[in-house]
Amino acid sequence: MPTLARRLVAEGIGTALLVAIVVGSGIRAERLADGDTALALLCNALATGAGLLALLVSFGSISGGHLNPVASLSAWLQGRLTAREALPYGMAQSTGAVAGAMAAHAMFGLPVLEMSTQVRTGGGMWWSECLATFGLVGLAMATARTRPASVPFVVAGYITAGYWFTSSTSFANPALTLACALTDTFTGIRPGDVPAFVLAQIGGALVATRLFQWLCPAEYPAECPVEGLLPAAVELHAEDRAAGLRGPGFGGRGERDAIDVAGAAVGVERA
Repeated sequence: MPTLARRLVAEGIGTALLVAIVVGSGIRAERLADGDTALALLCNALATGAGLLALLVSFGSISGGHLNPVASLSAWLQGRLTAREALPYGMAQSTGAVAGAMAAHAMFGLPVLEMSTQVRTGGGMWWSECLATFGLVGLAMATARTRPASVPFVVAGYITAGYWFTSSTSFANPALTLACALTDTFTGIRPGDVPAFVLAQIGGALVATRLFQWLCPAEYPAECPVEGLLPAAVELHAEDRAAGLRGPGFGGRGERDAIDVAGAAVGVERA
């Protein structure tokens, strides 16, 4: 396993790139769409989904590809991160997110940081953030149990859809939400609206973690084939359990990296 320092750097860089993709594509889309909000949103969603997939595949084997504080919170609740790891993960993600917003502004000739004036509040949006985060964490966990290699595609697909089926545009990520409060562009959120969004996201992640731990148990009997896994994978899991090795999801050393990508409960956003 990479050292904690390497994992933290990976989380910081990965989250910075994620925010740069979200904010930067939002700026570009808004400028080119000539007032067509639906077209701008479509472009922003597609760019985010494609970029997120690339980031999860690239950083998943280093840090787990969380890129999201609620993903690290969920990993801690599942025993895949210690408290001493989860807190630095969240700090690295938040720092990287702010850096990503600054980088996007620099690319488009904007001030380094701008407080957003875009209002995003109300019960519908809070529920939207809770539901979006619940789905993101839950689907990642469920997929990681049987098809770990598919997690990046499931997460990226869900995030792309989230732009459209939620009223809040599915931020589903406290670090991303914080960064978007610092950009008065297409992806912004008024700073005063951030706390309620973050609380809703945390609530959704907590419920999803507990529910999907029960719904999709991490341990499977070695003698029973698991859908989506080759017999060799089940055998490896059995060997690892016998050796006392532990990893996220199934706990197998050969699957640890792919399964840990389930932590990648990143978010989307936009008007």
